[in-house]
Amino acid sequence: MRGILPKTQAIQRVVPAPKKYVRVVTDSTACIPHTAETGYGPAIVPLTVITPHGPLFDGSEIAVEESIDRLKQGEALSTSQPSPEAFAVAFHFAADVSAIVAILLSSELSGTYAGGVAASRRITIPVTVIDSRTTAMGLGYAALEAGECAAAGRSAEHVADRAREVAATAKVRFLVDSLQHLRRGGRISPGTAAIGSALGVRPILEMHDGRIELAQKVRTRNAAIDRLVSLAVHDAETMTRPAIAVHHFGASDRLDKLVSKLEAAFGKPPLVSELSAVLGSHVGPGALATVVVDLGHHVH
Repeated sequence: MRGILPKTQAIQRVVPAPKKYVRVVTDSTACIPHTAETGYGPAIVPLTVITPHGPLFDGSEIAVEESIDRLKQGEALSTSQPSPEAFAVAFHFAADVSAIVAILLSSELSGTYAGGVAASRRITIPVTVIDSRTTAMGLGYAALEAGECAAAGRSAEHVADRAREVAATAKVRFLVDSLQHLRRGGRISPGTAAIGSALGVRPILEMHDGRIELAQKVRTRNAAIDRLVSLAVHDAETMTRPAIAVHHFGASDRLDKLVSKLEAAFGKPPLVSELSAVLGSHVGPGALATVVVDLGHHVH
């Protein structure tokens, strides 16, 4: 039987080495629902909710419903960026990972981006850390699209460029019942808080250049929902391939109305997910949000 390789050697010759891939990382404020995740979804770094009894990881140790209940009971919740250990878990890589692309919450709202940069310097493979300048599914869509590119075997540069491209188009707006949580957490300016807290006003907030700003003031909840829809429609009309998401935080009574109006306007239902416990701690119970991004003509 000369010339025939031993079985183990034959296998080594006919089975190619595993192809290295790019790992995509994001954080828990991306609010990616399980229904939108793929088998190649991004790794999630949890931010922390600080309670009177100690810190809890967003999502794994404190669920959305628990954070809503705590806030309704008057408990003061604050938040913190991911710990170095949390980044270490997400940045842990196997032999088949060639690089990491991390797209994270706006640096204007959190130290998460700075923490990601610091953590990236502690590992030996290339890491690109991106300040998304947005949050919620504005960040989530960017991470999902980056993950699709990574799954297609694209380079780290291509994956990072795709994440930046989608995040830059994000239009994120929040309808809140009260500005007290954002004011207490320092996420809005005192002037914005004063204007938005006028009696009988329902403030619509938006992400602008990485910060939360007052976009419009509406008198009633119904009018505010209509305004969210009209703004989303206007945004979508300027885009090539818009994707729409809706978030809620203890606002199930109004969620169906917003979803049905958006479905009627766009001819398909929006993606729906709860705001994370961290984001909800800042906007408070009763919040609704819309996100519109442009997926464009990109081919993974």
